[in-house]
Amino acid sequence: MCGIVGYCGPRRVVPVILEGLRRLEYRGYDSAGIVYLEGERLVKYRSEGKLSRLEAIIDEAIIAPAHIGLGHTRWATHGAPTTTNAHPHSDCTGNLVVIHNGIIENYHSLREELKNKGHVFASQTDTEVLAHLIEEYLNKDLVAAVKKAVARLEGSFAVGVLWAGMPDTLIAIRNQSPLVLGVSENDGTFLASDIPALLPYTKQVVFMDDMEMAILKADGFEVFSLVTGEPVKKEVKTIDWNAAMAEKSGFKHFMQKEIFEQPQAITNTVSGRINPESGEIVLPEMHLTEDDVQNIDRIFLVACGTSWHAALVAKYWLEKYANIPVEVDIASEFRYRHLLINERVLTVAISQSGETADTLAGIRIAKEMGAKIITICNVVGSTMTRESHGTVYTHAGPEIGVASTKAFTAQLAALFLFTLYLAQKKTTISAEQSMELGRDLIGISTVVERELPRIQQEVQALVERYYDCRDFLFIGRGLNYPIALEGALKLKEISYIHAEGYASGELKHGPIALIDKDMPVLALVPQDEVYQKSISNVEEIKARQGRIILIGTDGDSHLRNITDDIIYMPKVANAMNPILYTIPAQLLAYEIATKRGCDVDQPRNLAKSVTVE
Repeated sequence: MCGIVGYCGPRRVVPVILEGLRRLEYRGYDSAGIVYLEGERLVKYRSEGKLSRLEAIIDEAIIAPAHIGLGHTRWATHGAPTTTNAHPHSDCTGNLVVIHNGIIENYHSLREELKNKGHVFASQTDTEVLAHLIEEYLNKDLVAAVKKAVARLEGSFAVGVLWAGMPDTLIAIRNQSPLVLGVSENDGTFLASDIPALLPYTKQVVFMDDMEMAILKADGFEVFSLVTGEPVKKEVKTIDWNAAMAEKSGFKHFMQKEIFEQPQAITNTVSGRINPESGEIVLPEMHLTEDDVQNIDRIFLVACGTSWHAALVAKYWLEKYANIPVEVDIASEFRYRHLLINERVLTVAISQSGETADTLAGIRIAKEMGAKIITICNVVGSTMTRESHGTVYTHAGPEIGVASTKAFTAQLAALFLFTLYLAQKKTTISAEQSMELGRDLIGISTVVERELPRIQQEVQALVERYYDCRDFLFIGRGLNYPIALEGALKLKEISYIHAEGYASGELKHGPIALIDKDMPVLALVPQDEVYQKSISNVEEIKARQGRIILIGTDGDSHLRNITDDIIYMPKVANAMNPILYTIPAQLLAYEIATKRGCDVDQPRNLAKSVTVE
């Protein structure tokens, strides 16, 4: 996720771009850049690090007599967060620049094609490919060249293009990545990846849709369909938001926004990594040889908090599909116990930030003992990724809310990719099964996106009966046991209600003593291979007058005999249930915390990245 800003109009462009980037820095903060047209030449400034470092080197350019330009704050995906990889990216001539948010899935093949034609690349990014591809097609008509180039792209992209040969025009393209235009009768025309960048200048906005191209000039804009080539009439809407609301895109809290961003986070994590024709998993940053994979006898998954719950889910997947014994360790315990690790052990660290102190210490120990280290991480260039042999990046984008939501489901997606990768390399599943599982993973983001609004409404209907409870139990079996743990963690993190997660079969070994008419229990009961056992456990709770919320499979009429408080979920492949069933657990925690008036985004005593022991 990156921040994009563009402007053409009567104002000096540099202050406009910088103000927009400040309001979008939450979308990307590992590098930044700006480009503007001064006379007949493009002037470009780029810097690694936060926006303040870019501002420090711009100096007198702030008063440059330029009136058209682009700016970008980067959240790195392809290539480390360096000045060289910062946007904007240029073609070979330096007269054309591109900024981009998203992932160009087929960038590697395009890059090789363009290199063979003599194009010279300066960065490691997927974005630079687009600049050279437009250059390849450019012959006085920028619009035609952009159309031809975009037709070659696979993946998600929000793009801004500026060419010195067309000095009064910006071009914007959107596909599966947000882009909005701002219009002002007196102040010119704007583009941005989110509304906050526009609010200092206009509240009149136009939301672009997928596969649309906009041509922006100081006195207006035109939008065309990239599918039909025909003009598209767009509605100009008035935004009545304050700055804080705008940063959250109209959501009340960042956490709520990030819950609803999960379909895109899953899609971004999976995109380009599953060959839809063969089902092959492609993870080039793993850096494991065939011998490395075949020599794996055991896997250690090491993580903290929410990431540990993702690891617990992955244990089920890895043992079932890759047929490798797996141990899951809380990092703070892993680093202090007597470890039986050698060169045939693969240690996998899972961390949103890549800076978690306990996890980092654990992988350093494992590395010293001869283990290969793989990191599942959301931040390119973080310490863990640098110290590991290989990485599987999640592409969840910046997560502002302290309680992790979209980073967790992106971790699950990445871990399932990792599972399929090992299973394919070790031939522990058939090609047909691999293809089917890959399609299941690709499809789950669509299911989540479709169901999210309905689930939110049904959860909101439950909250009035449960928000003032003092205690809560969450239970699940098999793959859904870790989701019960995660649901309980979310509730206690942001609502301060005491909540515990248990394996359903463990109720009778102690926790059942807590069950009475005042104890609410949320049970995950999908119609999977342990469904009958799960129902038996729920019946035990009902017999003791427990207050029951059930999350189960659509069409399961038996659940109505147990309780009226049911959230039905669509039937999906059993392996995908952990991703799907996470959603109502997150929303229940969020809605209860909101009802209780808690600080949802910054709960007491917690930090986003725990970099101390």
